[in-house]
Amino acid sequence: MSSGAPQLNTPTRLLELRFAADPKRLKMVREQVQQATSQLAMTKKHVSDLIIAVNEACMNIMEHAYKGDRSGEIILEINNNGDVIEVVLTDFAAPIDFDLIQPRDLDDLRPGGLGTFFIQETMDECAYDHLQDQGGNVLRMTKRIVE
Repeated sequence: MSSGAPQLNTPTRLLELRFAADPKRLKMVREQVQQATSQLAMTKKHVSDLIIAVNEACMNIMEHAYKGDRSGEIILEINNNGDVIEVVLTDFAAPIDFDLIQPRDLDDLRPGGLGTFFIQETMDECAYDHLQDQGGNVLRMTKRIVE
């Protein structure tokens, strides 16, 4: 029996991964993202963009939220919402001031500092939030896979 209401697609969890805020874990994270998205109808460029964005966001969490404290934890979730892949990164560091998250001017030639730029260039949407009732930050990024 149908209620006549439109059916909403329930997101499919492709990956849920908890890992230490240690740069040595990033190779494993990239491999897991690659594996989780390999069966989707995504172009190689979309998969590459997703891996770049996740890697850069994790590095930013490690460097800026946890300030190099490798005992911190990061949770990565990747969900398939049909034509959109949603990536959610959660940390438990002190809440950060989202107004301070700005890409560096590309004319400012020096090493590092381009993670936010790469994330904004490779993903369709990015939204930041704080965890309620506890310290921590959440980054939600989406990438359309059907053009």
